[in-house]
Amino acid sequence: MMESMPYTQSLLAGCRAVGYHAKAAPPTVTMPRLKAMVSGAIGGFLDVALNFNTQAFLDDNLLDQLHTIGYKLVMLGDETWIKLFPTLFYRQDGVSSFYVKDTVEVDFNVSRHLESELAAKDWDALILHYLGLDHVGHIGGRQSNLMTPKLKEMDDVIRRIHAAVKSSQDSSHRTLLVVVSDHGMTEVGNHGGSSYEETDSLALFIGHSVESSYCSPYEQKEALQVDLAPTLALLFGIPIPKNNIGVLLPELFNSLTDDQKLRTLELNSWQILRLLEEQRPAFCSEDCVDSKDDFGVDMLPGSIEEKLCRLLSKAFASHRSSLLHRDSDFRSVEAAGLFGTAVDSYSGFLRHASEWLSHRATDKPLYLLVSAISLMIISCFSLAGIISCIFKGKSQIKAEHHSELDLDKHWHLDEVFILMGILIYVASLGSSSFVEEEQYIWHFLTSTLYLIFLMKTVQSMLKETNSTVVHRSEANMFRRNSSSYLASYKLTPGQQDGCKLYTVLIVLVAGRILRAWYQGGINWVHFPDISKILTQSDSSIVKSLQSISVLAVVVLYSVSLMLLRTRRILIIGLWLSHLSCGLLVMLHIWKSQVDTSTPINHSTTSIAQIFYVIASISVTCTFLLSPWIFPTHSKEAEPTSSSGSNPEKAHGLNHSVFLTGVTYTMFWCLLQLLLQQPINAIPVLLILLQIISSVIYFSLEKSLHRQWVQVVAMQFLGMTGHFGLGNTNSLASIDVAGAFIGISSYSTVLSGVLMFIITYGSPLLLYLGMVVHMSVKDSTDISTPQKWSSILNRMIALPCLLPLLINSIALTSYTIVLLLMRNHLFVWSVFSPKYLYVCAATVCTYAGVLIIAMTGAYTCAVFSFRTRNYRDKSVDQIDG
Repeated sequence: MMESMPYTQSLLAGCRAVGYHAKAAPPTVTMPRLKAMVSGAIGGFLDVALNFNTQAFLDDNLLDQLHTIGYKLVMLGDETWIKLFPTLFYRQDGVSSFYVKDTVEVDFNVSRHLESELAAKDWDALILHYLGLDHVGHIGGRQSNLMTPKLKEMDDVIRRIHAAVKSSQDSSHRTLLVVVSDHGMTEVGNHGGSSYEETDSLALFIGHSVESSYCSPYEQKEALQVDLAPTLALLFGIPIPKNNIGVLLPELFNSLTDDQKLRTLELNSWQILRLLEEQRPAFCSEDCVDSKDDFGVDMLPGSIEEKLCRLLSKAFASHRSSLLHRDSDFRSVEAAGLFGTAVDSYSGFLRHASEWLSHRATDKPLYLLVSAISLMIISCFSLAGIISCIFKGKSQIKAEHHSELDLDKHWHLDEVFILMGILIYVASLGSSSFVEEEQYIWHFLTSTLYLIFLMKTVQSMLKETNSTVVHRSEANMFRRNSSSYLASYKLTPGQQDGCKLYTVLIVLVAGRILRAWYQGGINWVHFPDISKILTQSDSSIVKSLQSISVLAVVVLYSVSLMLLRTRRILIIGLWLSHLSCGLLVMLHIWKSQVDTSTPINHSTTSIAQIFYVIASISVTCTFLLSPWIFPTHSKEAEPTSSSGSNPEKAHGLNHSVFLTGVTYTMFWCLLQLLLQQPINAIPVLLILLQIISSVIYFSLEKSLHRQWVQVVAMQFLGMTGHFGLGNTNSLASIDVAGAFIGISSYSTVLSGVLMFIITYGSPLLLYLGMVVHMSVKDSTDISTPQKWSSILNRMIALPCLLPLLINSIALTSYTIVLLLMRNHLFVWSVFSPKYLYVCAATVCTYAGVLIIAMTGAYTCAVFSFRTRNYRDKSVDQIDG
């Protein structure tokens, strides 16, 4: 890419500019990086969330200092600057930074002012923030066809500004041109994490003082992004921001005299010293100034404070001696040595103090954290206690109504493995390497659990010949008491075993393909995998796979509706709306150009908006109307007396929940096929096949696995699918481009919701699939309130409480890990991003549980109302 900016390269090669690899601290998103450049302070990972709703920046910073001394500031470009500094700019023209589909207008809106602003004489500082390069990366990656033209455009902007600066240069007015980037980007164009590609940003200084300085064009100079703040402050002669932890860049001060260089280092050191005193009240600056010790830092025992104090004391002493030699007009080797010693001591103090302060940024009030963790632990035990009470209640009901065959109180292998798996996962959270490659944990847990299911299925098939009578009696009882749609087709025990075998194999094969789709997480992202092979192939292949996935989802929904064996208007309407949505997604796929790196396509935006409307109406109508269209009682069990003693089966209730759950799931899959990266179409279909296969498997036989095992297995599938869609625990894997599909103008709420839907598409899909799963369990007698309690436990309690418990365990455990690792080397790069994902997963869990609870509660309430009315009418007819 260097050849794409020839003018800038010529400046560096001709020693007319000084460039740095300025390392940005994570999170590598715009708002915290701008704060770091103007204040010299390191922000927190909470800034990732605040990045989407920027508030005014109140900390001491360069722009406030410039405004205080009367500088007129002009800002053109990213409106984040205007939100951070709403009252500072003399003139401004902001553009939204989040509508990443726009790669042209965002830069044109800046460049159109360039000629007039460069000719104007009424400003002192001009800020130009170009967004197009970042947007090109988001929608096409580093290798996008638009990347080279955009770099050439930026090179031309630098040329124009530099030419204007040189033409207006005079002895009384010197101009400094600073070219910086707020962050880097990965190969696929994302950012937010801590990889080298994301943290490697640019800092380029062009000006008269730089040109006259010594430079080495081929030297790779490195700095920290926070070093910009003290450097610019000293160059402009304004106070260094008080929270700055950066160190001045010495190459930019080579044009100064030795005394001036020492003075700049002294000012930077005093500012850092004041900050140290605020952070550590025991750290006294007077002791550092008066101390006579000048030992080497590597030979010092004791605390870091003592080392810093002695380093600074040595610097002050050497500085004073250097000034005395100047006053005595004595120039010698000793004087040069004193100057060098002072520079080295100042630099050593600044470097070590900056590093220590950056680590101190992670320190928080310990007692507050411990109190919060205590409440979280109490929450975990409370949820566990509630679930335990539910299990005890279910055991008592079974003891009263079922044979001893159902009362196996021994722990089974799958149950032991799940508990061990959760412990393994919790233990892995303490390792930075396991956190970075968490997908391996979930692939192992899920595949091993379903291998156990496969083993139990094979064992059941082998025992069939020795227990034919028992199997037949159980099968007959299963057919009589089950509302399973497969049971309604009267499958024999052998056919059921065969079906179970095939469904488990489908889950395992689909899981293996998902595992190979994205081979590595963070450290092994460069490994070859299926997604990379397809991305490098003809784009028509990827589009064909997208079309196949859409067609498969439409067919699966049609088959699901056929299982209901009804032609009610709602069913037909849902089929037509789903077919329409499928066609819209297909149209959106094929109307997109071959290269995804394109400007705004208004036709595809309209298609997506129509899809959102149809899908929303269809899902809402299904939720509201499905409990009203199915019968409340079985034809084989009409109540014949006022006592209502004949049991009424909940077939209609299960059918209603099944229709709602299938509609949720299938429309959600179409939404994912619309929003996800094109390469993720097949993984979405594979996750759907895993859900369907698991639901069929769990509905065929009730005695092999307890319900809590089934719920946890579904949740394991959701987490495996999450990583199977290319997600990692790095913020760089968040798909920003997809969050603007169907949005014609930027909206923080809408784009944020779509981004959340894309990132947590798989876990939410599994929660929606849980609605289908709870509809295909055994029918329950609903003739008494006690039976209704059993239904509520089955449909709402366990499917809701178990995910909450598992999430609570993960959240509590990782909060403890983060507290223990707060001084770890990777606290910012590994543990903090993961904690954001854990918090977002908590929101996902509560959203999924809310959908399950609302669906179950509303459906049961409607059926309870209708059943009571039906029973009252039947009693009136009998009495009449």
